[in-house]
This record gives sequence, structure tokens and C-alpha cells, in this order.
Amino acid sequence: MTDEKSSKDILIEVASRLFRLRGYYGVGLNDIIEESGIPKGSLYYYFPGGKEELAIEAIHYSKRIVMNDIQESLGQTEDPVRALQAHLYQLSKIFGGGESSQGLSFAAIAGEKHSTSEAIRLACQSAFQSWQSIYAEKLLVAGFNEQQAEDLSITVHALIEGGILLAVTEKSGRPLQVIAEQIPLLISFSGVQTPAE
Repeated sequence: MTDEKSSKDILIEVASRLFRLRGYYGVGLNDIIEESGIPKGSLYYYFPGGKEELAIEAIHYSKRIVMNDIQESLGQTEDPVRALQAHLYQLSKIFGGGESSQGLSFAAIAGEKHSTSEAIRLACQSAFQSWQSIYAEKLLVAGFNEQQAEDLSITVHALIEGGILLAVTEKSGRPLQVIAEQIPLLISFSGVQTPAE
């Protein structure tokens, strides 16, 4: 049973990485089988729904990893501005080198499959909302009201997704660094009142 679970986990981990790197259409089941070393029969045993079912599991897997990374990053300081800036600087190092094996979260898959697979669209939506909820919680704890925290969390997440795309395209962490530098202005001048000291 342990070996079976381990094979399933390997398939999910490999699929998650490949989908992030190449998107949904850039990855075939044979790519996942070859890289994982897991037999084709095992893949269909665990994922009788094939590529779509495996993609959904891979999205859920990556969602949890990214959630843990965001929580750890934001937990290093109480100040939401400094915490968000530190998070963005960390991302700039991960995605700015040009050789990142991290891929693009699921922006590529969401763009490719939102109109053709409701199940994948919902899995991507769930991942994005989970990440936004962590940003919102950080802002709530700092004293922002619910609407402010929600609005800013969506804005920050959209900036991060766009910043990652620019960083990997430019092979430079600068886009994410620039976003980090704008966080104080975003919070101060977007109509959101900074919590009282």
C-alpha cells in the first residue's frame, strides 16, 4: 500500500511540475510516464479520468505547497507592507534567474482550459482564492476591514501573477522587485486607509 501511494504521489508531483513549466497542452501523458518512471497502467489505475483528472490533482497539490510558502513568507513580520514586500523579493529570486523549475503557478493552465474544462477552471479558481485568502488574512490581522483586505488581496495576487510572467519572460527578478517597491504606495494611495498605528 505504501508503494502504491508513493507511485501516485510521484505521478502528481511530476505532473504538477511539468504542467507549471509547459502548460496543459505542452504536456502529454507519455511525458509524465517517462519522467516519473511509473508504468502507464499505474497512471490509469490512479487516474482513470486520464490527463484532466491528473491535472486537477496536480493543481490541488501545488495549491497546498504555494499556500505553505506564502504563509511562511508572510509570517516573518507582522507589518503587512514589509511582509508582502519580503514575499515579492523572495519570489524575484525564485523566478528571476531564467533557469527556474517553478513554472508559472497555474496561470498558463487557467488560460488554456478555462473555457473547455469546468473542472480545471474550478480547481485553478480554488487555488487562486486560497492564496488570496492568505494575503487577506494578513491584512485583516493588521487592522484592515474585510472589504479592504479582500480588494487588496486580489490586487496583490494579480500583480504577483503578472510579475512572475514578466520575470520568467525577461529572465530577471526586476519586475517582482519593482512591484515590491510599489506596495507601500498601493496600500497608501489606492483609497485604502492604512490601519492606525
